[in-house]
Amino acid sequence: MARSLRAHLLRLLLPPIAALLAVGAVVAYYPSMEPATEAYDQALVDIGIALGAHVRVGEVGTNAGYSFELPPAVEQVLRTDRYDTIYYRILSPGGVDIAGEPELPQPEGAGPYDALFKGQKVHVVSVQSPCGPATCNVLVAETTVKRSRLTREIMLSSLLPQLLLAVATLVIVWFGVKRGLGPLESLSEEIKQRSPRDLRPIDASAAPEETRPLLVALNGLLEQVAQASRNQQRFLANAAHQLRTPLAGLQAHTELALAQPLPEAVRAQLDQVHQATIRTARLANQLLALARAEPGARGDPSSVNLKSVVEAEADAWVHQALARDVDLGFELEGAPVEGDAFLLREALANLVHNAIEYSSRGGHVTVRTGARNNHAYVEVEDDGPGIPSAERARVLERFYRVPGTSGTGSGLGLAIVREIAAGHGAGIELSEGAGARGCRVAITFPHG
Repeated sequence: MARSLRAHLLRLLLPPIAALLAVGAVVAYYPSMEPATEAYDQALVDIGIALGAHVRVGEVGTNAGYSFELPPAVEQVLRTDRYDTIYYRILSPGGVDIAGEPELPQPEGAGPYDALFKGQKVHVVSVQSPCGPATCNVLVAETTVKRSRLTREIMLSSLLPQLLLAVATLVIVWFGVKRGLGPLESLSEEIKQRSPRDLRPIDASAAPEETRPLLVALNGLLEQVAQASRNQQRFLANAAHQLRTPLAGLQAHTELALAQPLPEAVRAQLDQVHQATIRTARLANQLLALARAEPGARGDPSSVNLKSVVEAEADAWVHQALARDVDLGFELEGAPVEGDAFLLREALANLVHNAIEYSSRGGHVTVRTGARNNHAYVEVEDDGPGIPSAERARVLERFYRVPGTSGTGSGLGLAIVREIAAGHGAGIELSEGAGARGCRVAITFPHG
């Protein structure tokens, strides 16, 4: 199963970052809560001290000589709170109630405590207040409305920034990982945009240090493939070159022999040898052109006018057309391009030869050059049997011929045209000719 490097990095980075942010939120929450809680407790202690100051010690009273005298105005001030209700209970040194709420639970240990009183949760503090020579116990309780409110506010004030920080961290990590993987994506795009025949080494100078071993290994593989391709090109070129001379001699001898008086049976056999020699010589020339069209074997580009190329070869093409009783016409306008003149001439020769070869007698072939939308083009159109739309991609493959096709071709002509067009950055398009008859092959070159 394919794994995403970006997803893998995010899985490694985000959980620890989330854990750190959660710890940070907890660490920020509790230190903030403690001072606020202590301040509320201290306020209750102050109330307890104030209440203890109103305990009186005497010989008369119902509580062993202790009494509590608190003016109503003072009690109102002590009990006044915007959010909470305050209760108190005052116990004598002997544990006898002096004043306040006798139902208020007493503490089970030292320090503030929480209890349930009148159906509400209250927070209680115990204050020891002097009562003559002894000490009274003053319990002050407060409902927890503002404490709960404070808890929510602190949680919001501490967790909200942490949440925003988490979102910001997520965004930063996401884009950081994306930017960090940018060189790999650029490398991927560079390789994707290359044609299968572009075996130049990949420039590793601007690549991150971590990707250089990969690029070195990849460049080594490309060099091995390029070397194998060069060996294949040399073999094709050498074999084709070695075949051309004996084939030319054989063709010349058969032509001389055919010019002599011969019995008809011998002439027929010799004519077959002559035609086979012509086809073999053409195949050798095509193999030589194919080897030269391969990357690494092309010459330096120069300025070439397609109109001039067609005009230079027109005479030879006209003789081919006359031999097959085909009307060859030209519609030529200037079409300057940058390229290899030999290869462009070979591509046009293959297109015209195919058009003439597969046209019926009395057919028409037209060669056009010019420019459309500032793009130079050349096209060859015929009114022959055409190429079925389902076969138009396959006829560009080497040695492929449409089943049932007549003629003596080897299936290399359009493959050579495709190689030459690709080497010039041009596009090749096969379509129907005028009137939905025949075939039109157009090569459109990049903007010069």
